[in-house]
Amino acid sequence: MPNLIYVSREKIKTSPHNFKAGALNVMLRVSATMTNAPIILNLDCDMYSNDPRTPLRALCYLLDPKLKSNLAYVQFPQIFHGINKNDTYSCESKREFCCNLLGLDGMLGPNYVGTGCFFNRRAFFGGPSTIVPPEIPELGPDSVVDKSIQSQSVLDLAHMVAGCNYEYKTKWGYEVGFRYGSLIEDFFTGYRLQCEGWRSIFCSPKRAAFLGDAPISLVDVLKQLQRWSIGGLQVAFSSFSPLSFGTRYLGPLMGLAYAHYCFWPTWFIPLTLYAFLPQLCLLHGLSIFPKLSEPSFILYVFLVLGAYGQDLLEFLIGEGTLQKWWNDQRMWMIKGLSAFGYGCLEFFLKCLGISTYGFGLTSKVIDDEQSKRYGQGMFEFGASSNMFVPLITAAIINLVSFLMGFLQVLRGSKMEGLFLQMFLAGFVVLNALPIYEAMVLRNDKGRIPFKTTATSTCLALALYGLVSLPLGNRN
Repeated sequence: MPNLIYVSREKIKTSPHNFKAGALNVMLRVSATMTNAPIILNLDCDMYSNDPRTPLRALCYLLDPKLKSNLAYVQFPQIFHGINKNDTYSCESKREFCCNLLGLDGMLGPNYVGTGCFFNRRAFFGGPSTIVPPEIPELGPDSVVDKSIQSQSVLDLAHMVAGCNYEYKTKWGYEVGFRYGSLIEDFFTGYRLQCEGWRSIFCSPKRAAFLGDAPISLVDVLKQLQRWSIGGLQVAFSSFSPLSFGTRYLGPLMGLAYAHYCFWPTWFIPLTLYAFLPQLCLLHGLSIFPKLSEPSFILYVFLVLGAYGQDLLEFLIGEGTLQKWWNDQRMWMIKGLSAFGYGCLEFFLKCLGISTYGFGLTSKVIDDEQSKRYGQGMFEFGASSNMFVPLITAAIINLVSFLMGFLQVLRGSKMEGLFLQMFLAGFVVLNALPIYEAMVLRNDKGRIPFKTTATSTCLALALYGLVSLPLGNRN
């Protein structure tokens, strides 16, 4: 029978513990002192095995003579159970955990997603051709453990390498083990291993290898995305940036693929502009898009329909549904106006020495009422969060601008030059229906707090006033 070892690592405030990456490195060292097994499975605590044949699938790759010399890990897709029928918060993340990984598998292999991954222990100690030896030989990948796990010498060594100050003046986290320097240590570790010459394999069997829990509260989803945003920017603006370091060691395609993830949160810039600027101009009768009669109008229509049509087709090919796709693109706008923006803001404030950030855990605690609302597909806004403010502000401005434009149409005003702006405002209003419902119609604990609504309303009025000054002078 296998041994089950529980490790509780030492932590003190004066010594950085490096969050999850630090914990994984402790496990890496402790397991080396006890068994030093060549294959390591990394699995989050909220996930479980769904197929007993999964280790065999991974070993088929890790023991293949043609692959094992430079194969660092076998990554399985991250799949969740308990998601409601229409996946309200787009937690399946099919593109990030399935489609994109399958595409990367055609090059040097998928990125490491933090769970459901079988590692070759040797990969944590330098490149395939050059080993980086640890500070003591017992931790090396080739060390043979010939003593019982319960022997005093093994236990003493395990306690020593799990100490909070053990890594001081060593290569752990920088050249050896899981890598430090980003809140998304999984992404950064996989990226660094591939830069050292290792490759990876994506294994996606029909029956899910592992299943896990997904957050069912909007604020938890956004906090998780905010942490990912900060971690991606930490990699993007480090000395290991995929645009420079990555393209040099991985080639342009893999470098740009990793850069796509790193600069993902910068989407908040165009999404925020499209959420506010055309609508504020619509309120003042200012046209910024082509008129219906202009040839360039056809180009705008073609680009919009083409982009959304392609996105829908890819989603349906990935066994998604129309309603799930609608929620997915709605969440894309919500992410852009909240988690992406706040992640960028917090990252740059930290760079200026104004703010600090840490590894925020995603809550998986569920109460019965919240679970019932989630099952009904209702958005959960109950917690008071600053990330809701830009969402509600955008919802208010878009609703007012659309209604004002519609009134102008009823009065017989020519809106030819403002049609695209009205269409855009109406599209946002349609996406924001759950926000209006949570602001006005709902009385349950998942409704938007009045304080958040009042703050957003004041901010919307301030934005309108701010834009009115230059436009008023222009007129």
